[in-house]
Amino acid sequence: MTTLHTQRRKERPEGPTHLSAYRLMWMLVTFDLPVDTKKHRADATRFRQFLLDQGFERSQFSNYLRLVNGQENFDAHVRRIGGNLPERGDVFIFQFTDRQYENIVRFSDQSRRRRRKNPEQIALF
Repeated sequence: MTTLHTQRRKERPEGPTHLSAYRLMWMLVTFDLPVDTKKHRADATRFRQFLLDQGFERSQFSNYLRLVNGQENFDAHVRRIGGNLPERGDVFIFQFTDRQYENIVRFSDQSRRRRRKNPEQIALF
């Protein structure tokens, strides 16, 4: 026998039904990897390629950004990155909301740049 509460819970869709600028998060992966040997350079290249394959975009040579939908998605990417770390070096992963991303100030070539336009939608794979 199912109760009305259990029945209503089953009827509700899993997860949020809309995307919130407070739920959408940006991941910034920044790293300092050794490149003093051929093996270290190959490891660093493999790690950068892994990030690109995971949907990150290069912001600077050692800074990669990706938009994710919620904490669970963020945590899944952190686990994948943790499983693909090079043997040596430092990797930092920052998390901030889409609302916070809107307030980033960017300078390039001594002039202030217009803020980046956030994607209209998230690509689902």
